[in-house]
Amino acid sequence: MSESVVHVSELTKVFKVPEREPGLRAAAKALIRRQTREVHAVEAISFDIEPGEVVGFLGPNGAGKTTTLKMLAGLLYPTSGEARVLGHVPSRREKDYLRRMTMVMGNRNQLQWDIPALDSFELNRAIYRLRRDDYLAMRDELVELLDVGDLVRKPVRNLSLGERMKVEIVGSLLHRPMVLFLDEPTIGLDVTMQKRIRTFVAEYNERHGATVLLTSHYMADVEALCKRVIVIHHGQILFDGALSHLANEFAAYKTIGVLLEDGNVELDGYGEVISRDGDRAILRIPKAETSRVAARLLSEHQVLDLTIEEPPIEDVIEMVFAQSR
Repeated sequence: MSESVVHVSELTKVFKVPEREPGLRAAAKALIRRQTREVHAVEAISFDIEPGEVVGFLGPNGAGKTTTLKMLAGLLYPTSGEARVLGHVPSRREKDYLRRMTMVMGNRNQLQWDIPALDSFELNRAIYRLRRDDYLAMRDELVELLDVGDLVRKPVRNLSLGERMKVEIVGSLLHRPMVLFLDEPTIGLDVTMQKRIRTFVAEYNERHGATVLLTSHYMADVEALCKRVIVIHHGQILFDGALSHLANEFAAYKTIGVLLEDGNVELDGYGEVISRDGDRAILRIPKAETSRVAARLLSEHQVLDLTIEEPPIEDVIEMVFAQSR
């Protein structure tokens, strides 16, 4: 087996947060003796990511996703544990490491607001000391992949959110990083723009063999890009494995979609009816009963169409969180 690109062992991050009661007296007291409490953002998590993997890193707000990515990018120093990316310790911020990774945050800007993106790209070329031929080739490839040829000449402040996100991604990848930490790269974008960025990430991964760790609240991003997911909640890993296995481990039911010739048939005796529209219905069935219920429907009624599906991935993720609670 090849050496892991990302290696995390017992990684922990604890923040000390000041706290006090409201009021002037409490404020004066805090000047003399400040009280703090510890917040365990990440608690002893461990995982490895192999070269070229695209891994989804899932969890609710405050689960520890961004904190973990910031430690892997070298923006935060771990409280304890070990993290290595491409053989480097991220917190040392070594130049050789910074040249080979990037972090894209959907709610952060890196491009200069009042100048065209092309000018900011030139600044990045100087920062990374890229050879002009290599820079131009990579810039043109990224511009083509994301279809931003007409946008890079406009001041960034004149771009829409989706357009700005695309040129931000171009700026982040000009140095051809081999590891991408993507934190909500499609947040706030419309469905068309989300799909465009998903397609781009997949093509970049295929062309350059890059390793990607992706956080997203849009399950379409995860299902389109990731074969493996890591689920984190309250700073602890609840699941690490194939996306296809997630439903098998945590979902206790499947759904049966049925199209009947007679739309007046009573279906409550077959399972939980979660939707009904004329002669079409969707039933929630315990996983162990799925085959038996499907056979009953087919033998007892005139069925025009029948499908059996796993529950939506977002429902499965919610089950993971519910079980952890």
